[in-house]
Amino acid sequence: MPKIFNENNLCFEPKQSPIPEFSWHTSQRLSEVVQSDNLYFDVRSLDPDKYSYPYHFHRNAEELFVIISGKAMLRTPNGFDELKKGDIVFFEKGPQGAHQLYNHTEEPCKFLDIRTNNGMDICEYPDSNKINILPDVEVYPNSQRVDYYKGEENVKDKWNID
Repeated sequence: MPKIFNENNLCFEPKQSPIPEFSWHTSQRLSEVVQSDNLYFDVRSLDPDKYSYPYHFHRNAEELFVIISGKAMLRTPNGFDELKKGDIVFFEKGPQGAHQLYNHTEEPCKFLDIRTNNGMDICEYPDSNKINILPDVEVYPNSQRVDYYKGEENVKDKWNID
């Protein structure tokens, strides 16, 4: 059954990180309300002089922003662009889809955030060289990467076959 969302039935909760510059308000995860299998979506409100999530890209999810009201600066690998009401921005998988918003105005910027849900995703943060395994939010330094066969030496010793 169709479900209509609008300002009359959206409730926003503040989300504050330990770093004050990363702060926003988000609606209840609307995709959970409708029990969506393939999309995550919610509405976010980015306050003035605040940043969205750290600069990042997804390995296994595409993302789409629809600016509902206000303005924000968008950072991508191509530089910076000002987004305004009515703009729709698509972020592809991989480093070329890296993005971050900053509200450079004195008014909130509301936007619809839609992401594909393929069960599991890896999110990478180029500024801090981290990876995040989603949906479990397991964050690791990317510098800890090892060779695929590291620690697999002496495989015969692990088989205990007589």
